[in-house]
Amino acid sequence: MPRLHVIGGSRLSGSVRISGAKNAAVAIIPAALLTEATVRIENLPNIYDIHVLVKILQSLGVKTVWETPSTLLIDPSTLSSWQPPYELVKKLRASYYFLGSLVGRYGQAVVPVPGGCDLGPRPIDQHIKGLAALGANVNMEHGLIKVSATKLTGANIYLDVVSVGATINIMLAATRASGRTVIENAAKEPEIVDVANFLNAMGAKIRGAGTDVIRITGVNELGPVSHTVIPDRIEAGTYMVAGAATGGDVLLHEVIPKHLDPLTAKLREMDIQVEVADDSIRVIGNPCPLAADIKTFPYPGFPTDMQALAMVLLTQADGSSMITENVFENRFKHVDELKRMGAQIKLEGRTAFITGRTRLSGAPVKATDLRAGAAFIVAGLIAEGETVISDINHIYRGYENICEKMAALGAQIKEIE
Repeated sequence: MPRLHVIGGSRLSGSVRISGAKNAAVAIIPAALLTEATVRIENLPNIYDIHVLVKILQSLGVKTVWETPSTLLIDPSTLSSWQPPYELVKKLRASYYFLGSLVGRYGQAVVPVPGGCDLGPRPIDQHIKGLAALGANVNMEHGLIKVSATKLTGANIYLDVVSVGATINIMLAATRASGRTVIENAAKEPEIVDVANFLNAMGAKIRGAGTDVIRITGVNELGPVSHTVIPDRIEAGTYMVAGAATGGDVLLHEVIPKHLDPLTAKLREMDIQVEVADDSIRVIGNPCPLAADIKTFPYPGFPTDMQALAMVLLTQADGSSMITENVFENRFKHVDELKRMGAQIKLEGRTAFITGRTRLSGAPVKATDLRAGAAFIVAGLIAEGETVISDINHIYRGYENICEKMAALGAQIKEIE
């Protein structure tokens, strides 16, 4: 299995282009099945999860053509099945979006329980609740989620917990339902707005995406569309933290700065210089950043996907810091690996206490999930000596050409066998 080899001590400097948003793209691709017309999606990130989704489309009989490495044509008119294969579905969490799109268009879907990163319990009860409220029959048998509906009808749906996946899945199904659907306590992430914009461009009638109340008036059919995926705010945040942690000077191109406000505010609180322009952000590191306390929350709070990366940065801050994880129950698996590199971190329930100004040393570490893997790259950049990261398939699930992009900024990083 390949691994990543990182040599510490490099100060990152230069500019980097941010790719399309993974968490928007993995919903937009299944959403294309809601129409029979050709769909063109631009600015797709060249990552593992996207290629798995395309294979799922092909397994369902859908025609796909790559115009460029980041532009995909989808012709859903040839769709011949509503049961994605288990061996592909198990590879990523976002495969559950086929529930909403297939039942919305065909009135039925059979989707194996999805896979993805192990971040603790991630139930899909809110997805099931929403689809059932729209009139679908939902059963789980032998690891399969079976959904069928003679007719989907709009309904008022209140989500018990804020869920990005459930919000999008209900939105997909409701787009082709009869009548009006209202989703209350909806998630507000920018990726949801991007999916809604994609659907509206095809003729859907969705209002309120980006707020906690989304209103959808169902339509009988959707048309063709050409859509450009928004920039990936988590990839952007990764390079912002990498620049700050290495005391570097990194300019990010093709970003939406508003989406990064929670991270920008926290970096400035740590006395790290952040310069914001219309579609770019520059981060200039501070050799002695200030300690800070972080609490993760759904958007617009501090993103849970940046938690592990922020923890690495806080090991270099002046003083003691604290991170409270409020989104996922089991998202501290990276702590033991960071401690092997010399980090001083103490866990108490959902809170991590980090001692700053700690000298990290290179060590063999294992990527426990997608974002933890990226955090280990940053830790390796600031550690003394060499760090070897295994299980890097996690990293490739969400970061396009991360080795090449880091190396272009001055990092000493390469893939090894």
